[in-house]
Amino acid sequence: LSLAAIEVQSMRVDCKVASRFAHTVMTTKALNTANASQEVFFEVDLPKTAFITNFSMLIEGRIYVSEVKEKEQAREQYESAVSSGLTAGLVKASGRNMETFSVSVNIAPQSRVTFTLTYEELLQRRLGSYEIMIGVRPKQLVQNFEIVVDIYEPNGITFVDVNGTFITNELLPLVKKTVTDKKVKMKVSNNPLTLCISCNCKFSSTSNRPHTINFLLIMPYSDVLVFLFQIINGYFVHFFAPDYLPQMPKNLVFVIDRSGSMEGEKMIQTREALMTILSELHEDDYFGLVTFDDTIESWRPFLSKATPENVTEAKEFVKTIEARHMTDINKGLLFAVDMLTSEKSHSFPDMSMIILLTDGRPSSGQRDLSKIQENVQNAINGSMSLFCLGFGYDVDYSLLDTLAKQNDGLARRVYEASDAALQLQGFYDEVATPLLLEVNLNYPGNAVTDLTQSHFRQFFKGSEIVVAGRLQELETNTFQTEVSANGFDCTVSLVEYIFGDFIERLWAYLTIQQLLDKREKCSPEDKENITAQALDLSLRYNFVTPLTSMVVTKPETGDEDETLIADKLTEAQSVPIGQLTQCIVIVDGDPHFIIELPDQNDALCFNIDHKPGTIFNLVRDPPTGIVVNGQIIGDKKVIPGNKMHTYFGRFGIIHEKFGIRLMVSTKEILVSERGKQAKFSWTNNKTLDGLKNSVKFLIILHKIWKMHPYHQDYLGFYTLDSHLFSSNVHGLLGQFYHGVNFEVSDLFPGKDPDKQDANMFVKGNKLTVTRGWKRDFRQDVKNGENVPCWFIHNNGTGLLDGVHTDYIVSGLFKTI
Repeated sequence: LSLAAIEVQSMRVDCKVASRFAHTVMTTKALNTANASQEVFFEVDLPKTAFITNFSMLIEGRIYVSEVKEKEQAREQYESAVSSGLTAGLVKASGRNMETFSVSVNIAPQSRVTFTLTYEELLQRRLGSYEIMIGVRPKQLVQNFEIVVDIYEPNGITFVDVNGTFITNELLPLVKKTVTDKKVKMKVSNNPLTLCISCNCKFSSTSNRPHTINFLLIMPYSDVLVFLFQIINGYFVHFFAPDYLPQMPKNLVFVIDRSGSMEGEKMIQTREALMTILSELHEDDYFGLVTFDDTIESWRPFLSKATPENVTEAKEFVKTIEARHMTDINKGLLFAVDMLTSEKSHSFPDMSMIILLTDGRPSSGQRDLSKIQENVQNAINGSMSLFCLGFGYDVDYSLLDTLAKQNDGLARRVYEASDAALQLQGFYDEVATPLLLEVNLNYPGNAVTDLTQSHFRQFFKGSEIVVAGRLQELETNTFQTEVSANGFDCTVSLVEYIFGDFIERLWAYLTIQQLLDKREKCSPEDKENITAQALDLSLRYNFVTPLTSMVVTKPETGDEDETLIADKLTEAQSVPIGQLTQCIVIVDGDPHFIIELPDQNDALCFNIDHKPGTIFNLVRDPPTGIVVNGQIIGDKKVIPGNKMHTYFGRFGIIHEKFGIRLMVSTKEILVSERGKQAKFSWTNNKTLDGLKNSVKFLIILHKIWKMHPYHQDYLGFYTLDSHLFSSNVHGLLGQFYHGVNFEVSDLFPGKDPDKQDANMFVKGNKLTVTRGWKRDFRQDVKNGENVPCWFIHNNGTGLLDGVHTDYIVSGLFKTI
């Protein structure tokens, strides 16, 4: 694409914030100045906490508007279009705070396109500040660029600042700011601006980080900060943030993963963060330190008061924490629960919490995730809160998220970067100062309905409790509510403010978020009903949530339009943009599994040794309905004293949604579709075309001299476009399709004098690996191409999830 041919005529961002609810509209207009059709890209970074509500394209007078549908219904529409070869998926990526929406469209010569994206979010209060982030990436000259932010806060605004990466001293005059006691209008426009533009807006009183707009709310009330916002049809929202209260002492146990994969920078940063956090403990706090790999060690078997002497001794213990072996999350957490429970008495405060930091998934002890969740929830039994920090992208974030939600805490991902220690400290700062325990907001029973969550286990300084609902009597101007917590009671008269319909949308947004969280804590029989409620609201208010997808129709070059799907990422599905690489995963030879990582210019490999006739599940991806199984064969006979060589001799490929089965053997190829069957031979020189814009597999037949006394024909299996699989894909091959993080260190001589061994840290395990090479036959079917790789011994143990025998299935077309 020649950027010179595409003229971005204007880009405008309108963000309206009323009482912490932000409504953002991003509009871009582009012109194709070329004499031929050109592809125009629209790419936007939006906050992870936001829900997309609308997307449209205006092309040559025709408007293409998106629809929000139930996820499975949208997927069926997408799959139907896929079968016609007319579709492509939207690019989805994720960073720390943002996720990317991206779409492209072909534009006729001298034609224009206008893209409009709308999203909404409720701003969260953290450390006394509110943040809204606006990200745009035109990547070229923008003739007219403008960001307009309107903020209305009925309780008053004391401070506002604005900056962005593109705002140098020379460009400061481009920033216009108008501030009154309750309203702020900020405008950034170019004259024009060039280069990439990335602007974040943050509301805060203390932060001086780049890309931010800062403002702080006034709190004029002497008791608590409360508002009631009422609209014509009776929806209200109540904000509660009593920062003036004295700090509660707390019981706190840090549970630190010291498995092998934490070695190096992760452990250095963890120790650095703990040293700072220990220094900030309040002297009335009681604390403990627990470290775990496949064994448990604690600084002391009991809680200690955070006196200067105890903090100093704890720091000396922290200095000794070293990465070691496997990962037993279950045992580490239960040990911490016992420590808090056994010493709980009248001399200790009721505010008890555990902070877990881990970078892996269970690899020792109890490895059944549902059993771990059950064990921890039963042990805690509502008596304390669990906060989970997941370090990096090998961590099982879904496990941590569920553990936290089931136990009145929250989960966060710690990003592997130079500021990881600051991320850890920043999270601790958010929970360091508890002010209230067991908070209840009670409303008159006959006055309020459709209430969101109104009971909260704890309230931390700098945060905010938000409750929304609906009034039964639309003419009510004021009514009273009772706020109670441990040692705290007050009655407040709620005041009426009249606004637009955003309060109803805020109520829907908050209700959906809480229903999605509640699903993790409820019984299986209640889960279906809760999911149905959240889905109904998502569809009614046109929100793209984890239960819905946005179907986007755009013009195609032929007679028919193209259908695309935009989904809402969850943190468990998130992958940083830098890691969105396509892994090349191969199985060939004896069977040699090769995981090529082009971005790292490296590869991992392992062999599978098992008896001939065994069938392994290689790929299983329920969302796409694709399953691949492979059966191994052996040599004709074994040379006395030598081991049996095995190879793949048959593959069974299934596409469940389209009823397609494909059996590929060294002799023939059988294709069946809903009862109809066709047979092909390897000598037909035919190409079997799969579904367009879908995953493709390359299978190579290795022909062996028929009279060879030992060896026989075998197959190689190569996956193309593996990035098109869902995040749920698994299997001997499938588990590597979205990459794998590993670290290699300490080279040393191995058993083979021609090869070096090394220590590898992968998936929470420390392995001894050998530098070797395997052959990739994609380019040279006869001789192959040598691929250098780190060889994992013992059938891939430590690299695989589980062991290789976990992947054995009973039939070539078995789907489980």
